[in-house]
Amino acid sequence: MASALTPLLQSRHIAHPLPGPRSRELQAVRDREVTSAFGSALPVFIDRAEGGILLDVDGNRIIDFASGIAVTSVGASNPFVQARVAAQLEQFTHTCFMVTEYEGFTEVCRWLNAHTPGTFDKRTALFSTGAEAVENAIKIARAATGRPNVLVFDEAYHGRSLLTMAMTAKVNPYKLGFGPFPEQIFRAPNAAPLRWPGGAENATVEALAAVETILADNGPETFAAMVIEPIQGEGGFLVPAPGFLAGLRAIADAHGIVFVMDEVQAGMGRTGTLFASEHDGVVADLMVTAKALGGGLPLAAVTGRTELMNAVHTGGLGGTYAGNPLACAAALGVFEALEDGTLLAHATTIESVVRARLEPLLDSVDVVAELRGRGAMLAIEFA
Repeated sequence: MASALTPLLQSRHIAHPLPGPRSRELQAVRDREVTSAFGSALPVFIDRAEGGILLDVDGNRIIDFASGIAVTSVGASNPFVQARVAAQLEQFTHTCFMVTEYEGFTEVCRWLNAHTPGTFDKRTALFSTGAEAVENAIKIARAATGRPNVLVFDEAYHGRSLLTMAMTAKVNPYKLGFGPFPEQIFRAPNAAPLRWPGGAENATVEALAAVETILADNGPETFAAMVIEPIQGEGGFLVPAPGFLAGLRAIADAHGIVFVMDEVQAGMGRTGTLFASEHDGVVADLMVTAKALGGGLPLAAVTGRTELMNAVHTGGLGGTYAGNPLACAAALGVFEALEDGTLLAHATTIESVVRARLEPLLDSVDVVAELRGRGAMLAIEFA
């Protein structure tokens, strides 16, 4: 389905100082009508988006480094996504999959079962948001093991629902004033090389020892799941020290704990591989995906071992909008966009270009402490 709009130039252009006059007018309306509990990184209102550029209501073209918080990884208004969603829009917009089924849902599940790491037999459940999917991964792990406890890590971010707030490390703004939170959540240190007290070279061994101590103190047989992001997003794009994820995998195996990889922010091609955990060669029992999975529409998934996914009683998982047909159509467009590997190669190219420009600062600028990340998921830290 061809667009009648003129293609948006993929370059920065500032016609008016930000925010422009029309954005300021709309911001005044927003202040009157929308709760102040919603923050805003930039008080600019967007008229169009295409590729990596946002066009605001004042004619400014802005480079979209945020990508809707890691959602439009295949580019804003991707033609594959647009075409799939437009075709689905003509057929029907919603019928709950638990009431009457549709092919798009099963096709998304089929792709995830085939492409997520692990050669074992898999099943997938679709949901709407990353937090919802993380919660359901915990439900699945508890149903499969009969255990209550969950191990998470420093600097983690897993969502804004009550359970995922408990799993999230940062208090302000995510948890401040919203407690009490669900119990049975235990937190272990993450092997972040820059800040490890014993030095980067000791981060993996010492962090794994700390995990074993927490499990021993609370009874490893009481832990249903161990949940970690392969690269922590909100925590600061923290890449774990070499061997840390593999060590966690071994600990989980030793104690019969379900190993859950939260790839909500890092997954779907952002780091130059389909899933960030591929860089470490570590396979999870359950993998959570969202954000870029729907290419701009709300879609999330839990994919994992069949014996775990099917441990939940029939009717135990679901949701009115879980795997909405429009969102599933968008995901099929995302898969189509990723198919030839070009976007994965672009993510790797972005890393090469950024590192070539910024790595020399580590030696020449005292306050530059670290350049870290993988693919297009990169951060520079000042200290």
